[in-house]
Amino acid sequence: MQDYEYFLSPINNIKGIGKKTAQLFTKKKISNLFDLLWHIPVSKIETSKTVNIDDLQIGKTQSVKLCPKKYNFPRIRNLPNRVNCLASEKKIDCIFFNSYEGYIKKILPIGKEVTISGKIKFFRNKYQLTNPKYISEDSSLIKQKHNSYSLTEGISEKVYNKIILQIMNNLPKIDEWHSRDILKKFDYISWNNSIKELHRPENIGKFKENFYQRLAFDEIFSTFLVNSEIRKKIKKIKKTKKIFNSKKQIEIISKLDFILTNDQKKTLNEINKDLCSDKKMFRLLQGDVGSGKTIVSLISSFNTINSGFQVAVMAPTEILARQHFLLAKKIFPKEICIELLSGKSTYKDKKNISEKLRNKKIDIIFGTHALFQKKIEFKKLGLIVIDEQHKFGVNQRKKLSDKAGKDCDVLLMTATPIPRTLTMTIYGDMDLSIIREKPNIRKPVKTYSKPESKIDDIIKFVKKEIMLGNQIFWVCPLIEESKKIDHTSAVKKFEYLKNIFPKQVYLLHGKTTVDEKEIILNKFLKNDFKILVSTTIIEVGIDFPNANVIVIENANKFGLSQLHQLRGRVGRGNKESSCILMFKSNLSDNAKKRINILKETNDGFKISEEDMKLRGFGDILGFKQSGIKSYRLADPIHNHNLFILAEKEIKRIEKENENISRFKPLIKLYDRADIINDIA
Repeated sequence: MQDYEYFLSPINNIKGIGKKTAQLFTKKKISNLFDLLWHIPVSKIETSKTVNIDDLQIGKTQSVKLCPKKYNFPRIRNLPNRVNCLASEKKIDCIFFNSYEGYIKKILPIGKEVTISGKIKFFRNKYQLTNPKYISEDSSLIKQKHNSYSLTEGISEKVYNKIILQIMNNLPKIDEWHSRDILKKFDYISWNNSIKELHRPENIGKFKENFYQRLAFDEIFSTFLVNSEIRKKIKKIKKTKKIFNSKKQIEIISKLDFILTNDQKKTLNEINKDLCSDKKMFRLLQGDVGSGKTIVSLISSFNTINSGFQVAVMAPTEILARQHFLLAKKIFPKEICIELLSGKSTYKDKKNISEKLRNKKIDIIFGTHALFQKKIEFKKLGLIVIDEQHKFGVNQRKKLSDKAGKDCDVLLMTATPIPRTLTMTIYGDMDLSIIREKPNIRKPVKTYSKPESKIDDIIKFVKKEIMLGNQIFWVCPLIEESKKIDHTSAVKKFEYLKNIFPKQVYLLHGKTTVDEKEIILNKFLKNDFKILVSTTIIEVGIDFPNANVIVIENANKFGLSQLHQLRGRVGRGNKESSCILMFKSNLSDNAKKRINILKETNDGFKISEEDMKLRGFGDILGFKQSGIKSYRLADPIHNHNLFILAEKEIKRIEKENENISRFKPLIKLYDRADIINDIA
């Protein structure tokens, strides 16, 4: 067994952890020794310091001197044992669950003053300590501080501290994996010593110390290293170069009713370079809302088709897939065969499409995830474009790349602008293209904030816009009334608005069926009605050129990035557009900041940076649920310098083609990613 494998050994190898305790640990996702060490202390407890009964703090673990006076051992099952005590002549109880009477009598003899440590509670006008620890005869506990951990029920802090101490006393010597230049940044502190320092009670909260910074860097670097290896493995795949006539691309672009931005041109050149390379493309196209990613992907698709290959374009919804399909129909030459695979396609149509794909009679096909079913086979697939898939994790992307075949390039697109540190973490396995500029035809959306009390003014504004022939989105957070959360429901608002605007209002929410949703959205697209009341399900995707007003209720309840995504549903045409943020009175300072930032800028990247500062990186558009690496120590906001350092080191390793076998322990400990099987 290699030294680092000690940390990957099962927790029941530790003395004192039996089968039952091991099961309790699994509730905290702790299965090996590294998991135990990585379960970081949340606070420190100084058991040596006794607190006067008048100074006890509810909810804290504290020590108090007391004298037991009376035992209460109920004969009714499941009731706790209770010991009535006095501390400075004031009543205090010690409560025991699942403890034997003999044990209680031993540690709390009647009439003898003892020091007890436990979590302070207050019940029926007196303090009580639940499952207290008798510490007066344990000199080691009296002399030193100990850690407090977030533990599952059934595991005491005393037991956990003993387990950690046992592991610390048996730490094997681990060969250093970092270069001296990197170690120098952290004053040459070793990984082992860093772990020891992390679990010292006096070091809790010392985020700027070398031990903490070193471990945070390891956490970041392990992710970057895995991403780098995936990237290298994809680059090793040799493919047939795509050769196309650039004059045909110019012809397509010249027929557009707008001029490509510099960012669009730059991105198109990057993609074309990848297409013409003998190395497989695995690229993310990241652009702000309304920046024109779709047109870049379609021109790239056109070039791929002219190279003799087929293209598959996948969208998250049928209506978005149809929108892309119609745009391709509009700009592509008629000789290019374009098809749409929809859930509404008949069995006969699906069979026909499948056959035509196998025989390369279809050049480009649009659809949802159904495009990648086993029964759908391509004759010569050269490019996969996946739109709005920011929740694809690293493993999902790798599987997609493998499934696509060696000659097939992969282009993922997202309208979710995220900070650079997050981009490096989430999409580090991919090459990156960014579109920041908006097309000149799109005017910035003017953003206003209005209290709910001014709803009559908003209604007047909406009436005026309808008179001008425009359409309105009205967004509410919940479907139905909630007693617990003070949000206006979409249902209630729909009822309110349809009385003011008869036959002009439709309702869309999460309980609307897929078919109903598509019917309603198509009607809105055709301008059959004027106001669409909706929950946040409209935030991704579709262009509604005639919708130029969006009203967002309880705007203070949304994150900045989500508000920006919602705002992006308007301003898709060439009209002046408005976003009205409604709020209740008594806004918090944080809510005021969010609303003001949104009013000041339409730059999605700037907004996401501010959002991350205000809410933390894990909450941005639900990235916690997207397969993102969950960092315990590292933070993209406070450790920005470490992310940059990790990126710089990865680039050096890649440039020098350095053997990374020495990093195997690091990857094993931190990620345990599939890619490690391929590392020597």
